[in-house]
Amino acid sequence: MNYRIWLSPPHMSGGELKYVQEAFDSNWIAPAGPNIRHFENELAQYTGAKYAVALASGTAAVHLALCALGIEKGDIVLCQSLTFVATANPILYLGATPVFIDSESKTWNICPEALETAVTYYIKRNQKPKALICVHLYGMPCLMNELLAICDKYGIALIEDAAEALGSTYTGKHLGTFGKAGIISFNGNKIITTSGGGALLSDSKTLTDKARFLATQAKDPASYFQHSEAGYNYALSNVCAGIGRGQMEVLNERVAARRSNFNRHQQYLAAIPGISFQEEPAGGYSNRWLTTLELSSANAGSTPEKLIQALSANGIEARRVWKPMHLQPLYKTAPYFGGNVAENLFENGVCLPSGSQLTEKEVTEISNVIIELIENKKGCS
Repeated sequence: MNYRIWLSPPHMSGGELKYVQEAFDSNWIAPAGPNIRHFENELAQYTGAKYAVALASGTAAVHLALCALGIEKGDIVLCQSLTFVATANPILYLGATPVFIDSESKTWNICPEALETAVTYYIKRNQKPKALICVHLYGMPCLMNELLAICDKYGIALIEDAAEALGSTYTGKHLGTFGKAGIISFNGNKIITTSGGGALLSDSKTLTDKARFLATQAKDPASYFQHSEAGYNYALSNVCAGIGRGQMEVLNERVAARRSNFNRHQQYLAAIPGISFQEEPAGGYSNRWLTTLELSSANAGSTPEKLIQALSANGIEARRVWKPMHLQPLYKTAPYFGGNVAENLFENGVCLPSGSQLTEKEVTEISNVIIELIENKKGCS
C-alpha cells in the first residue's frame, strides 16, 4: 500500500546536512569521530544524564545495559509484556530467564502490583530477580514512583526502555534517567532519528565505560588487538551521529508537534462512545510519540482490524498495539504475572498516524474515517 499519510515517518529539518558534510569533509566515515562525541554530550545535556553512549540501535543498548549489570545465564529478568520484541530479546541473548509482567490500564505500562507479586514469588524461592526492564510505551511515562519503590525495597536494578520516549518526563525528570540505565532509540520512525541508532544513558561512569568497551569489540588496552572477553560491533557511525546532532536541534519542536497531534485526535474523537486514550500519570509528560486509542469491547461499531482496513482504504496507515510478549510464540513458555490488561489492550488498541509533519486537515480526515465507521456501524457483523 502506497500510503498518503504514514504512521510515523522521519522528519528532517535540513540542519542535519551540515554535520553530515563535516563528516564527509573530514573523512570520518566510521564508527568513530567528533560527531559521536558531540552527539553524546548533547544527549546527556538534554536529558540530564551524566553519561551517554551512542550505539547502533536501541536493542544494542538494552543488551549492553544487561551485560554491564552482570546479567548471566539463568538470572531472572522481569520485563513489561506489552512492548516490542526488541525489549525482551537481549534477555535471551545472555541465556537469562525473562519473566513477563502485565500492564495497568491507564498508562498501559507495567503494573506495580503484578510486579511486586512476581518479585515476592521468586524471592520466596531464593531466586531474587536481578533486573527489571520497564517500558515507557509510545512515549508514556510509567508509574515511576511505584516502580522505584519496589526496586529499592528488593534491591533490583532498573533499566528503563525509553526507546520511544525521548522528550518525555516524569515529575520534571527525563525518562531514561531514573534507573541504572536508560535506553533511547533513533530508528527511522522515532521522534527524532539517526536513520538507525540508539543510545544508553546512565549516571554511572563504570556502567557506561563497560558498555562503550563492549560496543567496540572489547579491545584490551594493548598496542595490538587483544581480547579477553567477547565484545560486539555496536558503535554508531560518525555520519549517523551527524544526523542526530541536527535532529537534536529540533527535538522540542517535534515533541510539541506530536502532542498537538494527540490533542487534535482527542478533540475529534473523545466524545465518540467506546473510544478512550492512553492517559498521562500524575506528574507525567508524554512526548506522545504515537497517538493510541482503545476501542471498548462494548462498541459494536468496529474492531481494530476493521478500523485499520477502513483507514488503509483511504490511504492512511494505522497499526495494532504491540502484541504482548507472553502471547508470542517465541515466549510461550515464559512465566507471566498479572491479569489480562495487556491482552485486552492488544485486542482493542490502535495506533494512529502521529508524524510531526501531520497537518490539521489530515487529522480531520483520519478522524472522519473513524467517526463514519463507528457511527454507521460498518464494522457490525
